[in-house]
Amino acid sequence: MSFSLLRLAAAGALSFALAGMAHAEDLPSYAITLKDHKYTPSEIHVASGKPFYVVVTNASGAADEFEMLFPPLEQGLQPGETRKVLVRPLKVGRFPYMGENDPDGERGAIISQ
Repeated sequence: MSFSLLRLAAAGALSFALAGMAHAEDLPSYAITLKDHKYTPSEIHVASGKPFYVVVTNASGAADEFEMLFPPLEQGLQPGETRKVLVRPLKVGRFPYMGENDPDGERGAIISQ
């Protein structure tokens, strides 16, 4: 392979990678706050079949987790910490999320429509 052909292939790969990065930043984000063993909002509505971010803030005084069983997600959060979690495209349905410290009380759901 000639040097110019190799440079052209590298430039194409770089363009493809940069296009993917720009696309990821364009994804919708939904903010969720955990405080006093409750998630606010308790439900978020998303478009089915499209990836998105959940931006989770732990406004409690103790470490906790944002957890989903399907799709399997688990993100530890220290007090005052905010994390951005990428969620893969979901089919139509209801997808519960919960905290670790009080899994029965710290509950919410992502509704995919």
